Amino acid sequence: MMIQSNITTKTSEISLPLSPQACEGLSMDIYARFMRHLRCVPNSRVEIKVLAAIQFTADMLDYSDAHVAKLLVELGLRAPRMAFPAEFLCFADQALMRECWEIGGPSSALLDLRDYWASVGEDRFAGMRCEFPLLVEEACY
Repeated sequence: MMIQSNITTKTSEISLPLSPQACEGLSMDIYARFMRHLRCVPNSRVEIKVLAAIQFTADMLDYSDAHVAKLLVELGLRAPRMAFPAEFLCFADQALMRECWEIGGPSSALLDLRDYWASVGEDRFAGMRCEFPLLVEEACY
């Protein structure tokens, strides 16, 4: 039985993922590289360390940042929105706008992450505040 490791910051408590129970190839490799690189990131802010470790792991294994973040969230990673890549936040926000029973709906790990974000005071409507590019046409006189 493993105890989930936590890191406490000024604003919140970040929960690091647990190692996969079964030695699955992909998830164990992602977990091991993430945890190994997390210690090596030269930054004092834990959110930045988590983001850098996710991006490093994705680059080393040639996966998207969103895929690596999704797998780590399923393993138990709970961190503020700042600690996740934009691709994953877009995916999470779109999934959380659906019901659990719908196609593309959130998994139980995403629902737990949403509850974590609510407990640390993240913006509940961040997923709806998207910027859309405007078409700018110059007028010819």
